[in-house]
Amino acid sequence: MIVGIAVAVAAVVSTGCATSDSAGPQSTVTVYASPSSSSTSSSAYASSPSSVTPASNQALAASFRRVASGTGLTVGVAVAPVGGASRPTITLGDLTPGVAWSTIKVPLAVAAERENGESASESNAIINSDNASAEALWASLGSNEEASRKVTAVLREGGNPNVVVPSVQQRAGFTIFGQTVWTLPAAATFVGHLPCMPGTEHVVSLMGQVAGNQQWGVEVMRLPKATAVKGGWGPGVDGSYLVRQIGLITYRSGEQSAVAMSAVGGSMSGGIAALNAIGNWLNANIAALPRGRC
Repeated sequence: MIVGIAVAVAAVVSTGCATSDSAGPQSTVTVYASPSSSSTSSSAYASSPSSVTPASNQALAASFRRVASGTGLTVGVAVAPVGGASRPTITLGDLTPGVAWSTIKVPLAVAAERENGESASESNAIINSDNASAEALWASLGSNEEASRKVTAVLREGGNPNVVVPSVQQRAGFTIFGQTVWTLPAAATFVGHLPCMPGTEHVVSLMGQVAGNQQWGVEVMRLPKATAVKGGWGPGVDGSYLVRQIGLITYRSGEQSAVAMSAVGGSMSGGIAALNAIGNWLNANIAALPRGRC
């Protein structure tokens, strides 16, 4: 299996921030329905509980609750089958909207490669999660307004009709694009579309080559044929710390699952440990994960 995701890296400019969680760490588990309409707002996933919960999902939710409780952190996960109409069919735990941090470097890299071709900055931004390289990709797209529009367009193509990349700095000391508010269901939807979108093969391959600072979460899974990931992390204004990851799981059949998950706690190391626990949970329940192909 190819390893990958993200870990805290000291940098002058960071890509995002965590959301406030003044109530303190908690673990809640809810199963949500996947809307059938492709025009449904991504925000609906975080607010519309399913009226019908299959027994299999009840068991899955119960097992997730046990794992989530053991982390002591606020954790959540969304899983979608890969395919042209991909939508999450599993959403568990905390779905509070949070900022993307470095996970947004994936649609940024897609936009930059389409416009300017492959580059060392693209590779470094994905493999090493290097912020200066990501800033170079952003600048290559034109003004902040133009870059915002182009990366947002990639998100639209990936099934995210309501996610908007900022065009102005939202928080001093952090990148513009890293402060994009990206819910887990919306992120899983995008990743489910990603390998089916034109001109994304190289970015996906880079996600499968991430450096040691991103080798956690989905990357602890042992059973898939391959994985490809991107992580994001950073401090919230309230002192909490958000760690999140998007990833593709590839099975030996060639089918794939898309994952987005996050943990909010007091430290980077705690968040990594929590996402490793989710990765192990995904591995143990791999037969229940939705999967598909382009």
